[in-house]
Amino acid sequence: MSRFLFATVPAVGHTVPALPIAKALIDRGHSLRWYTGAAFENQIASIGATYCPMSEHDSSVVDENALQRSRLSGLSRLRFDLVNGFVRPVTAQIRDLRELLAAEPADVVVGDTGFLGGPLLQELGGPPFAAYGVTVAAFPGPDLAPFGLGLRPARGAMGRLRNRLLDRFVRAVLFREVLHTLNEIRRDLGLPESSKSLFEYPMGAPAYLQLSPAGFEYPRDDLPDSIHFVGPPRPLPDPAWQPPAWWAELERAPLVVLVTQGTVATDSDQLLTPALTALAAEDCLVVAVTGGPDPTVLGSVPANARVERRIPFDRLMPYVDVFVTNGGYGGVQLALADGVPVVVAGKTEDKIEVAARVAFSGVGINLRTQTPSADQLGRAVRRVLTEPRFAEAAGSLQAEIRAGGREEKAASLLEEVARASRQRRDRVV
Repeated sequence: MSRFLFATVPAVGHTVPALPIAKALIDRGHSLRWYTGAAFENQIASIGATYCPMSEHDSSVVDENALQRSRLSGLSRLRFDLVNGFVRPVTAQIRDLRELLAAEPADVVVGDTGFLGGPLLQELGGPPFAAYGVTVAAFPGPDLAPFGLGLRPARGAMGRLRNRLLDRFVRAVLFREVLHTLNEIRRDLGLPESSKSLFEYPMGAPAYLQLSPAGFEYPRDDLPDSIHFVGPPRPLPDPAWQPPAWWAELERAPLVVLVTQGTVATDSDQLLTPALTALAAEDCLVVAVTGGPDPTVLGSVPANARVERRIPFDRLMPYVDVFVTNGGYGGVQLALADGVPVVVAGKTEDKIEVAARVAFSGVGINLRTQTPSADQLGRAVRRVLTEPRFAEAAGSLQAEIRAGGREEKAASLLEEVARASRQRRDRVV
C-alpha cells in the first residue's frame, strides 16, 4: 500500500477533476489524504479519502480578491490571479504540508498545475511531487509564444526570434510582479532565486498527467518523458442528481446544442443570452447551463430552450451535437471525450489559450471574443453542424482519449511514482 497526499488549489477546476483519480487509487487499496479548501470536504470524504483543511483560506480575503479581480480584464486579470491565487498562498501551503507530513509521511504529493507548494516542497527535499494539468500544457518552448497571449506556434528562425522576444517581454514586464513575489517567497524558504516562470515548475515533477489528448495540444518534440497525456477523468456520479422533467426531450430532438457559461465567468449576457437569441428559430433543443446562477436571471427564454443551474456533463454530452462554451478547459475536454465539436467565445483566465487550441486542433471554431453577437454565434453553430470536418476532428480526439486510459492510467502512473519513492527511501535507510 502506498500513501498519497493530494494537495490542490481550492477551486472547482483544480480540485474536482482529480476526484476520479483519487478514487481509483483508494479502490486499489492505497491510503489517501487531501489538503484543500473546506468547500470540498464532503466530496473528498465521499470517496473514502481523509480531508485535511488549509490553515489559511480566509473567506474575507477571498471576497476582497474577487472584488479587485472583477475590476480587471485580460492579462491584468491573469496577472492578478497568478499573484494572489497561486503565488501568495505558497508560504502557508509549505507550512501546512510540512505539518501533515510530520504527522504522517507520504510517498508522493499529488497536486494540480497551480499548486506551487508541491514543487517547492520537493525542491526543499520533501516527497516527490506529481502534477496533473487542469489547463493547456503551458510549458514554454522555442516554437511557442508565452502562455496567456493566445498565439499559435511560430517556427523557423523568425518565429523563434518572435517567441524569444515575447518571452523576455512577458517575464520582464507583464509577469514581473509574479516572479518578484515568488522569489521573495523562495528567499524566505532558504531557496535561491529563480528565473523560472510559474508554468515551468511542474516540469520538474517525476510524472505530469495532462488531462487531455495530445492531439488537442500544439505538436512539439521538446517535452520531457515525464509528461503523459491521459485524457480527462470520467466524472464521478452524483447520487443526489435527478434528471429534470424535460430530459426525455433529448431523445426526440433532431439536434441538441449545449450552451454553458462555466463556473468562473458567469455573466449570462456574455454568452447565454446571445446564444439563446441566435438559436431561437432553429430546429433544435438548446440546453443552457448557467454554472450556478438562478436560471431566472435569463428572464423569458425561447420555446426551444431549457435552462438549468448545473447538469452532469457526462450524462448530457452523449446527446449533444454542438457545445457552445466560453472555453472552460474541463468542459471542453469532456465534450471531446464524447466526440462533440465546439464553438468557443472566451478570453479570461486560461480561456484564450483553450480557444486557440480548439481552432488549431480543428475540433471547433474560436470566435476570438468574450462577447459574441447573436449573429456570430448562430453562424458558427450552423458551420459546425454542416461542415463534417469539425465532428471528424472531435471524433479523432475522442478515440485518442479512449486510448489514453483516463483516471485508471493516471492512477497507474502515480503508483509508479510512489513505488520509486519508497525504493529510494529504503536505499537511504
